[in-house]
Amino acid sequence: MLEQTLECLVDNADATRPLYAVRPSGLAAFFDSLPAAQSRFLRQLDFTAAAQELLFLPGDEGVVGAVLGLGDDTSPAAFGNLAFRLSEGMPWHLQAGDYDAAIATLGFCLGAYRYGALKAAKRSPARLLAPMAQRRTRSAAAATWMVRDLINTPANLLGPAELAGFAASLGRHYGATVELVTDDALAEAYPTVAAVGRGSARPAHVAILRWSGSAAHAGVPLISLCGKGVCFDTGGYDIKPSSGMLRMKKDMGGAATVLGLTRMIMEADLPVRLVVRIGCVENSISGTAMRPLDVIRTRKGVTVEVGNTDAEGRLVLCDLLAEACDEQPALLVDCATLTGAARVALGPDLPAMFCNDDEWAEILLRSGREQHDPMWRLPLWSPYDRWLDSPIADFNNVSSKPHAGAITAALFLQRFVTPDVMWAHFDLYAWNDQTSPGRPEGGEAYGMRAMFCAVMERAKSD
Repeated sequence: MLEQTLECLVDNADATRPLYAVRPSGLAAFFDSLPAAQSRFLRQLDFTAAAQELLFLPGDEGVVGAVLGLGDDTSPAAFGNLAFRLSEGMPWHLQAGDYDAAIATLGFCLGAYRYGALKAAKRSPARLLAPMAQRRTRSAAAATWMVRDLINTPANLLGPAELAGFAASLGRHYGATVELVTDDALAEAYPTVAAVGRGSARPAHVAILRWSGSAAHAGVPLISLCGKGVCFDTGGYDIKPSSGMLRMKKDMGGAATVLGLTRMIMEADLPVRLVVRIGCVENSISGTAMRPLDVIRTRKGVTVEVGNTDAEGRLVLCDLLAEACDEQPALLVDCATLTGAARVALGPDLPAMFCNDDEWAEILLRSGREQHDPMWRLPLWSPYDRWLDSPIADFNNVSSKPHAGAITAALFLQRFVTPDVMWAHFDLYAWNDQTSPGRPEGGEAYGMRAMFCAVMERAKSD
């Protein structure tokens, strides 16, 4: 998973065939630019340059080119269906046109992904010529493939130890210092992570990576990232129905997204100091599992009543956030597949973003728009904070009301964030329910490219 070679790309133009990408507004001029026979061929087939419309150009030796319609789509999805519609293994090069070459390459790569670790692929993707100069595009594509691979890996093959080990390998690959915490040391330092993992025969781990860019110095921003890595979630004693448990291998999607973002930051050698904390656990049922109405004393010292054992993700994150704030980071970001309520509000494709700083929130939202990786801001609505009250502990891990579940989960996390630390929380789905252009069914890295560009902007401004 660490070495993503992007076999869908080629570096040499030899033997590549031309691929034209055309919008309806440029169709007449495009027809005029072609040899007469090819122009007649496309006209007779009523090619309109609608989005995802694809036709092959014939010649004396068979297929000599292809034409893709873009419609008015300017996103990577416009190119996201190409890899398995073009001839298998055949190399292509994009002709200049009314599109962004980097976006085109990214879309092609996103659509070329298939999880192949356990089953031989039915066919190989076509290949696209991509200049080595497109380093950021290649990095984003490789990080996305890595995130998807992590999420798609079955839980019996990717447990807490394996996820923590992968995080460690990633960090060491880029020169980070690595710390893995488990057993008694974990119970002492991260009691809420330990409480969640106590029911599983597979011990919980916390992986910590510390890295600095080659141009970093003591005065550059400290970026702190935290990820929920619940490798499988039964719901605990508040057990999920079988339909709700079916995709719970993806409950480490927040950790996977954070690791993808970490990879992009380190590959870009941003001038920042970076600390990453991944809580790696399995939420299972056993005689040692946490129970409803148990009370846990957190790293911060406050007590939490367990109103629901299926609200374990916020317990995994809260100790990580508290420790991160002790270091006074310039930016603190956490990612988690936290609530079904966020999906009810925004659907599967749009991560919910909560932020305690309006300027930082707008940078994130703008980055999402520019990178075609959107998110939507939901409020940290303080009047709902009292819904977390508990009669026997400092507060409960779930709300006493049936409403605003994503907001109350974010408010729970906010209690562990120092007010003067700039913080953003992402509640994301991390999964494509069905295949669409550039997004094969399975694990997905929602919000990652947007977060990277926002972090890069912040790094350059300091």
